[in-house]
Amino acid sequence: VQLQASGGGLVQAGDSLRLSCATSGRTVGTYGMGWFHQAPGKEREFVAALTWLGNRTVYADSVKGRFTISGNNAENTVYLQMNNLQPEDTAIYYCAASSYYSSAIRYTQAATYNTWGRGTQVTVSS
Repeated sequence: VQLQASGGGLVQAGDSLRLSCATSGRTVGTYGMGWFHQAPGKEREFVAALTWLGNRTVYADSVKGRFTISGNNAENTVYLQMNNLQPEDTAIYYCAASSYYSSAIRYTQAATYNTWGRGTQVTVSS
């Protein structure tokens, strides 16, 4: 599986962005998709995840009510709609895929994912 994230950019506080993660290659056996971000000088952090079976979603507390993860299993694409962006959302955003079948909460952990795409930069100015 190969992943390609896109949709990042420079926006002002309060604006919205929609990130996309396109998958290619062998996608059979992918059970969960997630978004993580990494700000300069910080560790990679969980943002949101989606399970293909059951279509369950889970979010980091910092983005609940502002971000929405969705996906199109037939097209193997996952989206992250980000509304009311704030300067603290500035980071490189990565999408990831997991071939492990697990409870939704396990997809909040980076170790659950075995494929990562290149990130897309999101910069929010105040």
